[in-house]
Amino acid sequence: MPPDVPSSPPVRRSARVLLIDAADRVLLFRVIADDPHAGGVWFAPGGGVELGETVRTAAARELAEETGLAVADDQLTGPVWVRRHVGANVDSRETYFTLRVDRHEVDTSGFTELEVRVLDRHRWWSVPELAEATDQVFAPRRIASMLPTVLTGSWSGPPLEVGV
Repeated sequence: MPPDVPSSPPVRRSARVLLIDAADRVLLFRVIADDPHAGGVWFAPGGGVELGETVRTAAARELAEETGLAVADDQLTGPVWVRRHVGANVDSRETYFTLRVDRHEVDTSGFTELEVRVLDRHRWWSVPELAEATDQVFAPRRIASMLPTVLTGSWSGPPLEVGV
């Protein structure tokens, strides 16, 4: 490639699950504050789609690895959201599913070495708490206003684009 043509960052397909409890709270994880790429950002469980996986299968696998909750991929609703975030090193294309549970005690023993190193906490958030947490950064940024669209429990439309 000629030196004057900028290269595009590689595309990373990923799957995320909006895990919602009986109190309509969503589970989010936070990246440690001093991480140079995403420090302090709260996001839904999920990760990269592996070779040979569907996005739905990846979502179920990642949910089990990161929360200890193993479900069949057909138990996930959606896809409900899509999000694209282009950074210096990656063009991230995320697909979101939902799963409702009465309650779940999060088990992070399935974390990868990287997750152990960069994730410092998890928390169940209500929509009002998300809206009031103006000192926090969420991915997607509009999660507080978008979450009510999936709290009804039924989804029949195409996934909504939720922005950065």
